[in-house]
Amino acid sequence: MFLMKFEIVCDSSADLSPSYIQQNHITVVPFYVSLDGETYQKEGVDLSIPDFYQAMIDHPDCFPKSSMPSIQDYMDAFLPFVQRGIPVLCICLTQKFSGSYQSALSAKNAILDDYPHAQVYVMDSQLVTALQGLLVMEAVRLRDKELTLSHAVPLLEEVRGTGHIFFTTNDLKYLEHGGRLGKVACIAGSMLNLKPLLHFSNGELGTTEICRGRRKSLQKVTEKFVAYLKDNDINLEGYLFCTGVGIDLAEYDDFKAYLTETFEKVGLRPEVCGKAHIGSTIGVHTGPYPIGLGFLKKCSI
Repeated sequence: MFLMKFEIVCDSSADLSPSYIQQNHITVVPFYVSLDGETYQKEGVDLSIPDFYQAMIDHPDCFPKSSMPSIQDYMDAFLPFVQRGIPVLCICLTQKFSGSYQSALSAKNAILDDYPHAQVYVMDSQLVTALQGLLVMEAVRLRDKELTLSHAVPLLEEVRGTGHIFFTTNDLKYLEHGGRLGKVACIAGSMLNLKPLLHFSNGELGTTEICRGRRKSLQKVTEKFVAYLKDNDINLEGYLFCTGVGIDLAEYDDFKAYLTETFEKVGLRPEVCGKAHIGSTIGVHTGPYPIGLGFLKKCSI
């Protein structure tokens, strides 16, 4: 049996596809999500992402809540590897959005009481959704090149601050409900059919612009992204790139077509890592219709 240099654990907020998880031997610790504020189900296990979004569509007054994995959830993920003497790298959602990192760290410390020689490194990704997924993909690449845990960690921590996401949503009410936008702005936005353009970087989520109409907002995501690359003199060679979507509708295909056309015009040829289905951890704040793109620098090895 092939013995890996280290095993990789992440929470479900990384929004990796089930096929990628299975093919690359990643252990995922699910977040919990509640549609009624009382009953919590494991994301992607008890409640699929499409069903989560469909419930929001069917019940427009539903504002789901998410909850972080427990200490015991992480202990259950770590112990099978620790007991076999295999080092573990755990990559968690940014601390600024969740206590998942603290749960994992507490689990590690509890395990060390019984297994003082266990090698478990808990990393705050400082990232969300598809960006966290790209960091996990880099961890897989380093692991498969047979780097040790001690060699892989500093390489990953060096690039985690390079991640950016540009995206938009179709409805401001979820951002308002979660405290991301004021009520007055959301009422005005609903009346005027305004859509927010959002940018995640350096662990912070901010609104960069408000524009009218869904189609225009989707085009603006691409334009903002290309302008950012130009303004900051970023060459995408050596970066990973992906798109992300909540519930998968035809408008995503239109977004991809405009993205491809724009990239061809400006000569961009990023290393595309596929499409991330944005999960409930971010979906509770965006509603069913987030669409966007993200990029992260590759590790230098």
